[in-house]
Amino acid sequence: MSMISGVTRGGEEYIPAFVMEIEQANCIGCGRCFKVCPRDVFDLVDREDVEGLEADEYDDDDYYDDDDDGFSDDTAMVMSLKNALDCIGCGACARICPKKCFTHEPQPAVA
Repeated sequence: MSMISGVTRGGEEYIPAFVMEIEQANCIGCGRCFKVCPRDVFDLVDREDVEGLEADEYDDDDYYDDDDDGFSDDTAMVMSLKNALDCIGCGACARICPKKCFTHEPQPAVA
């Protein structure tokens, strides 16, 4: 089965790699991927609303609570895939992510 491919303005063929997964345990909720994405692929959600994501899965040293409200002041959010089918395979999210949370793969062309 052939993969989805494109052609650059210069005539070079390329095979885009589409976002498949976000490693939410590593995500710091910075929103950089959300801001750089040209499509409506991502959404920030509350970390506590992500099923299977336990508080001990991330390093407590990276998070702090300086106003004693019980919530991290660094982030209480994590990125999720809102609509992965809108991904165009540009890879901007993976290039901007400081924690390397993204998995991308080429996808087969649908006839």
